[in-house]
Order: sequence, then C-alpha cells, then structure tokens
Amino acid sequence: MRKPIVALVGRPNVGKSTLFNRLIGEQKAVTSDIPGTTRDRLYGDSTWGGVVFTVVDTGGIEVYEPRNPNVAPLSEGSVDFVAEIRSQALIAIDDADVILFLVDAVHGITAADEEVAEILRRADKPVIVVANKADNDERRFDAFEFYALGLGEEVYPISALHGTGTGDMLDAVVRAFRAAPPEDYEAEEDESLKVAIVGRPNVGKSSLVNRLLGHDRVIVSPIAGTTRDAIDTHLTWEGMSVTLIDTAGVRRRGSIDPGIERFSVIRTLKALERADVALLLLDATEGITAQDTHIGGIIQESHRSVVIVVNKWDAIEKDEHTLNTFTEQIRHRFDFLDYAPILFISAKTGQRIHTVLPMAARVQEERLRRIPTSALNQLIRDALERHAPPSGATGRRLKIFYGTQVRVDPPTFLFHINSRDLLHFTYERYLENRIREAYGFLGTPLRLSFRERKKEEDRD
Repeated sequence: MRKPIVALVGRPNVGKSTLFNRLIGEQKAVTSDIPGTTRDRLYGDSTWGGVVFTVVDTGGIEVYEPRNPNVAPLSEGSVDFVAEIRSQALIAIDDADVILFLVDAVHGITAADEEVAEILRRADKPVIVVANKADNDERRFDAFEFYALGLGEEVYPISALHGTGTGDMLDAVVRAFRAAPPEDYEAEEDESLKVAIVGRPNVGKSSLVNRLLGHDRVIVSPIAGTTRDAIDTHLTWEGMSVTLIDTAGVRRRGSIDPGIERFSVIRTLKALERADVALLLLDATEGITAQDTHIGGIIQESHRSVVIVVNKWDAIEKDEHTLNTFTEQIRHRFDFLDYAPILFISAKTGQRIHTVLPMAARVQEERLRRIPTSALNQLIRDALERHAPPSGATGRRLKIFYGTQVRVDPPTFLFHINSRDLLHFTYERYLENRIREAYGFLGTPLRLSFRERKKEEDRD
C-alpha cells in the first residue's frame, strides 16, 4: 500500500518550507523571507509513530498581490507566478490525504488566510490548522484566534524553526490518516530508474519533464531560473518504474546570486548524487557554452551515466550538414564524455521525445553490466599483445597480473600490477578504450583502479 501524503498549504511566508525541512530532517526546501520562494511542489518522506508518510511542500496560495513596497513582488519580467503557484498548490491538495494549513501566529488571521480556508473547505480533505511562529506563551495563546477559521477540531501552535509543538501536531496527522494501519506503510527501497535532468537555466528542462509526462507537473516559464528546487516525479514506462528529477539550472559560479540561487545549485549537485542517469540538456539555438561543459564536468566527477540531449532542434535552420556539424562540435567540446550518446529533440513540439526514455533505460542497462573475470583477463592479455606498455626510465615495464570487475553502478575494475610508478595515464586510457571496444558501456563512466602486488609476489 502506498504511503499517505501530507500537504503543507498556506499563504506565502508562513514557514511551510521551514516546517518541511524539519519534518524530513534535511535542508531540502529553499527557505527565504521573500514570498514566493517555493514555486513547485516538493516531496520528501517523514516518519512519526511508526508511520512513514510523504510530505509535500507547496508554494504559497497567493490570493492578493502583495502591496508592501518593501517586499519583492512575485512577478519577474512579464510573467506573474501567482496563478502558477496557486495551481501547483491545488494539485498538491488533490494528491494529499491530510492537509496541514499553516498560518502565522505573529500576524493573526488575514484576508488571505480566510480565502485559503475557503479553498480548503471545498477540498473535502482532513485539515489540521497549524499556527506557526508561536515561539512563546503569548503567541501560543494568540493562536486560539485561528479557531475562527472553522477548520479542524483543534489549532496546533508550533515553532517550525525550533521544533516546539510539532510532536502534538504529528500525533494529529497520524490520527487523521484514513488508510491501512501504520505497519502497512513501511518504506520500500526505491528501485526505480532515477533520471536527473540538468543543464544551465532556460534550456527547457521543465518543458522536457512535462512533455515526457504529458501534463504540467512543473511550472514552465521563459524566465531563466524558474525551477529552484529539485523535484521528483514518478512514472511507469514500458513496465519500468522511472523517477524524473527536474533541477534548477546551474549558472556560472560568478553569476550565482546569494541565498536562493546558491541553495538551488547545491540541490542540483545533490540530485546528481542520487541519480542513475543524467540528461545533460543543451540549447541548440545558443550552441555549446563554457557553462555547458562545466556542467558536463560535474556529471563526470559524480560518476553518473549521461545522455547529451540537444533541445530546441526545431528552432534552427538546417541543411544536410547541420546534424553532423553539431555532433562534431559536441564531441570536440565534450571529449571527456566521448562515451555519451547524443539525442536531438524538441520538448516544445515533441520531436524525437520518444527516444529519451528508451536511451536512458539502455544506458542504465550498460551501467549494470558485469564482465566475467575470465573474459576480462582474456581481454587484458589481448590488449597487452596488441600494445605492450612502454618501459620506464629504468628499463622496467608495467606488468598487469590480472584484473576483475569489483562492482557495477558504476562499473569499477581493479587491476593488480607490479608498480604504479610504471603506469602512465595514456595506457590507463588505452585499457579503458579496449574495454569499451569489447563491451560498450554506452553513456557510462568506467572506474579503473590499480593495486601494486607486494615485491615478494612479483615474479618475472
């Protein structure tokens, strides 16, 4: 049975993301005093009283435009995110089994709170009113005014920042679950194929997610930096469980704004750590930039498998040489990812979208490939005969006694040799190329490790 879902809902800047971080035990949601910081739904698991459940952080349901001149508006450029944030929150409400309605104990009931309360009454879901920022006895007493909203049987004053009162609130959450007993909610290991979609801002990552899903799971906007949180979306493709991880765009270090942008970049890097395959998205209309290759380097260093996806292919003029020319440019600029397959798509029109998930699945199969020890050692012998290692300054020559694949995910090989001093990086690359020549490992990095045998074991 699936885990129950708890949605955190309320107007902007009442502390939803702070409570979300406390419930899941990590700094996953971006928190800021700027209203509208959390724009997309954000998921994480929490446990209380033996019950494992999913917590959904949402953007604030903004009913009125902010009128405080000292507060940054939610509009950026010509795009107003208010309607989008409200839409995302309403989707989360539909998904939820229990709703935590957060209000601000400092400011009391506002017109926006009353409007949100009206929305929640129509949701026909269990609602628990949570008065946040109740950091002292006076504020806890003031929280009683929220009974006037007419939602839930009790108001729970808490401090999401300090954790006070959250235990009673969670007891109420567990009581509100209308599903199987807690033991049926045991967390299961996520064995889905996890695909992280990464790239610099505004290359079409969210549009690709939405096209793959067939509906608007994340906010899509022409403004760079719209997606600030790494968002997990689960789907089933050809009987396979897949998790798509949409991430914030990674900017050049010098252009990263303090605060929100910096946390978003950290989250993107962490998203790569938990992914199996990364889709590195490029913008065909802008060509390959230094930032694209920088992100490629991050993927390589994280030892994730990778597919290079050129988006907006519909938006450029082409002739019979365009595809080959662009491919050659990618191979030149991403020579360190020469094992990565390349796809040319359009998330806007759907052109070749059907190739993305099959390629990610194929790359994952390659990532889990294992070479039998006997076959690997035959390959080593053939490689040594084909191209002997160069001798060192002393006349000694590198010897490889035997090798074995010690793990998959990513494929890792251990070679027992006579001396690391005799190993040149060019010969290490030669061995990797021979392995790829024989077994492929499409889109997948290989890790080669070399261990010296003790001198008494080194026999000529």
